[in-house]
Amino acid sequence: MKKSNVIIVLTGLIALLVTQQSFVGGSDEVQTKEQLGSKLFFDNILSKDRTINCSSCHKPEFAFADTATFSKGIDNKLTARNSPGLTNLSGRTHFFWDGRAASLEEQALGPITSPDEMGLTIEEAVKRLNDDEFYANAFKKIYKTAPNKDNLLKALAAFERTLETNNSPYDRYINGDDNALSAAAARGRLLFIGRGNCNNCHSGEDFTADRFKSIGLYNGKNLNDQGRFKITKDSTVLGEFKIPGLRNVAVTAPYMHNGQFKTLRQVVEYYNNPSAVVSDGINRDLSLDKPLNLSTQDIDDIVAFLKALTDDRFAGNIPKN
Repeated sequence: MKKSNVIIVLTGLIALLVTQQSFVGGSDEVQTKEQLGSKLFFDNILSKDRTINCSSCHKPEFAFADTATFSKGIDNKLTARNSPGLTNLSGRTHFFWDGRAASLEEQALGPITSPDEMGLTIEEAVKRLNDDEFYANAFKKIYKTAPNKDNLLKALAAFERTLETNNSPYDRYINGDDNALSAAAARGRLLFIGRGNCNNCHSGEDFTADRFKSIGLYNGKNLNDQGRFKITKDSTVLGEFKIPGLRNVAVTAPYMHNGQFKTLRQVVEYYNNPSAVVSDGINRDLSLDKPLNLSTQDIDDIVAFLKALTDDRFAGNIPKN
C-alpha cells in the first residue's frame, strides 16, 4: 500500500475512534448500561457470521449513517433502504423509514434479526452473550441478571440515546452568537423558515415534525417502495415515509429512503420543483404542488444553512459540494 493511502486509512481510523469516544468512553471495562450498549454496537458477536456489527451500517464519523446508497449485510446482501443517521433520536416517536418501530428498543431488534442485515435470531444472540464470559458478567453486574432479549435491546437503546448533538454553528447562533452563521447560512435560515417552506415538515429542536409524508418519490414504476402503506395498508399513506431530523444532515448523504439524491443541493433542487425530477409521483403532498421558484443563490444559501446544523465533532466530514 502506498504511503499516502496508509496515511488516509490511519486518519480515518483515528477520526472514527475520536468520534466514538466522544459519545461514550472507549474502555473495555463497562460500568453503565450505556457503555455496555456501546460495546455491543461495535461488536460482531451480534451478526450471524460474526463479520459485521451495528457500526458497519451506522458509521460514527458520518453521524452514525452510511455513505452507501444501500448498506451491506451478511453475505454482502443489500438493505432495501438507505441507512439513516442515529443522532438525536431520543425524542422521536417512530423509527425506520416506515415507522414500524415505536421505540429505540424495538428498533434495535430489527437489524439483528433481519436476514438481509445481521441475520441472527434473537435466541441465538442471547445464547452467544450468555456463553461469552465478558458479556455474561457485564449483564449480571449492570442488570443484575443474565443476558436476555429485554436487557440486550435496552442496552443498545441506552447507547443510542447518548448520541445527542447540540454543538453546531446553528446552536451557537440561536444561543446569542450572531457571528456563528455565515452570511449565506443566515440567509438560508430565513429561506428555510420562510419562502422555502422547509419548516413545515422540518420543525422543532431536531428539525422534524415526527410525521409521515409523501414527497412524490413513489410512482408504482421505477419508484415502487410503498413506504408507510406496507405497515398500515391504508391507501391514504401510500408512498409516505418518516420525516427525518436534519441535525448533521450534511454528513449523511445520500438522501431519501432510496438514496436517490447524492448531495444536499440535489435535495433542495428537488423541493424547488418536484415535478421537474419526478413528473408522475403518486399521492404527493399538496404543499409540493407548486414550484418554489428559488434562485441559484437561494439554493446555495439553504444548503449553507443545512451544513450549519452539523455538530462540531462531524464538521471535518462535510463534503464540499
